Amino acid sequence: MAVVIGGAKGIGKAISVSLAAAGAAVGVNYATDAAAAYAVVAEIQAGGGLAVAVRGDQSNPDDVEQLFAATSEAFGLVDVLVNNAGAFSFQPIEDVTEAEFHRLYNTNVLGPILTTQCFVRQAPAKGGSIINISSAGTALRGPGSALYTSTKGALVTLTQILAKEFGPRQIRVNAIAPGATDTEGARRVGALEGDRHARLLAATPLGRIGQPDDISPVAVFLASDDARWITGDVIFVAGGIQ
Repeated sequence: MAVVIGGAKGIGKAISVSLAAAGAAVGVNYATDAAAAYAVVAEIQAGGGLAVAVRGDQSNPDDVEQLFAATSEAFGLVDVLVNNAGAFSFQPIEDVTEAEFHRLYNTNVLGPILTTQCFVRQAPAKGGSIINISSAGTALRGPGSALYTSTKGALVTLTQILAKEFGPRQIRVNAIAPGATDTEGARRVGALEGDRHARLLAATPLGRIGQPDDISPVAVFLASDDARWITGDVIFVAGGIQ
């Protein structure tokens, strides 16, 4: 049983669909766009899979408790958690506001902490897998990305520490670091346009922008028993960016 935080769009949607195709029952989490989440559930069910849409803001402790309760009620204990939901914006450091700092850190750092806490409280005795979606930006460290990239750097550190904390409980914790990926969110902030698009292509050895379906098979692998000896790792799925 898997919960995909931010599972209704972009990379999260691809992961939700791929996990279901691999045999997992999936809780497709959304914060605001119910229609998108129910569309993903319908797609999974049309393919013979099991899924339920679960609302919740991952930075709200009560919401997190409720989304895990709703998923568990539908399908049982959750043994795979994908922390995919993320907020992002890009600006020079002098333009970072307190409000924007809290928006990004609440979603990208506090959120995964809260979901992880809830996950481990109910995790089955056999253990499980936590997959955090970081960013290849932690390697690029581009100007104007200090706020966003620092949240993803924090998530990498959290991944590596929790792998040690949860190892005795057979809970594996890994991260995926996607490169520039063609998602609704990236298009909304103009990350794939003009000079920024050209710079991203130039920095990517394979010479193209990633697609959500480039990322999801790695999440399926990390969730599976094939990855049983992997924990504390960060896998770059970024067309060669390191």
